[in-house]
Amino acid sequence: MELLVAIAIGVLTFSGVYLILRARTFSVALGLTLFSYAVNLFLFVMGRLHTGKPAVLSDATSYTDPVPQALVLTAIVIGFAMTAFVLILAMRAHTELGSDHVDGVEKLKKDSKKPRTSSKNKQSNKKRVGATR
Repeated sequence: MELLVAIAIGVLTFSGVYLILRARTFSVALGLTLFSYAVNLFLFVMGRLHTGKPAVLSDATSYTDPVPQALVLTAIVIGFAMTAFVLILAMRAHTELGSDHVDGVEKLKKDSKKPRTSSKNKQSNKKRVGATR
């Protein structure tokens, strides 16, 4: 069972880091979410959870430690709020910039070396050239 949980934590961590290193904002947000799930699972497993043992409030000699459960519950709530905030920022950046690239601009392809100009800019350039003659 320990090997299965360790593999699950490793896969979540690897996937999260891979997605964080991508150049798209949605991939970065998804990677941060997966990475936080990996950390939550790690904290939960490190608490050495036991089944059938009483909570701290009883007079038993061995009990279940509630601190890892409280930490994970708090991390889930904070992680959900931060994910919602990051997604809203990504949506706002996409509408403002027209791209979901992390830097805000896409690199030009090697085939098209000239920057793209709209038809409105071409018309204004023609007017300027005709006016100067």
